[in-house]
Amino acid sequence: MNEQRALPLLGEKFPAMKVKTTKGMISLPDEYSGKWFVLFSHPGDFTPVCTTEFIGFEKRRQDFAALNCELIGLSVDQVFSHLKWIEWIKEKADVEIGFPVIADELGVIASTLGMLHPGKGSNTVRSVFIVDDKGIVRIILHYPQEIGRSVDEVLRAVKALQYADKNQAAMPENWPNNSWLGNKVIIPPANSVDGIKNRLKEAEKDKNIECWDWWFCTRNVD
Repeated sequence: MNEQRALPLLGEKFPAMKVKTTKGMISLPDEYSGKWFVLFSHPGDFTPVCTTEFIGFEKRRQDFAALNCELIGLSVDQVFSHLKWIEWIKEKADVEIGFPVIADELGVIASTLGMLHPGKGSNTVRSVFIVDDKGIVRIILHYPQEIGRSVDEVLRAVKALQYADKNQAAMPENWPNNSWLGNKVIIPPANSVDGIKNRLKEAEKDKNIECWDWWFCTRNVD
């Protein structure tokens, strides 16, 4: 009987692994201890949609770095294929890829992280893992091969997670550009009778807090 490997889940430690990359061997998540990182897979080198995504991630790499967040790519191609493709992107698009790309030649890492979906072929789907500075998996996204991801959305998610952690808040749809609340954040609901009373009293005193009901209060962003 084959042993079933458990896929990482939200809130769990990113599985420890040593990976071969275009920047040499890297130990995950230890290599980025104290930093956030975004690990994203692509179906294959020298494919059009993946090329646009790599260019998009590289163009926003400094924005991720400003959030103490690193980028790392992955596919089941070999290192020499990654290197040649990176050269092609530099030559044709004048964009130099500055983040490492994992060469998962045997697909072991892709299997561990649930990036191989038999219904979508033998290559990795477009997965995204956002991992925080403690090595905890915070977001997992999967896109099919035919749909390119939004780099801006991945960056927005990192910003939202970091603000939520720092300020003990929840973030509305499309924060900080919610169509109703704008850039306001949501205060976690009170969970007791006394908590309800205190929350409403707090809202009366603090002009930055607005309560639509005891379970739905928002706060202005500083």
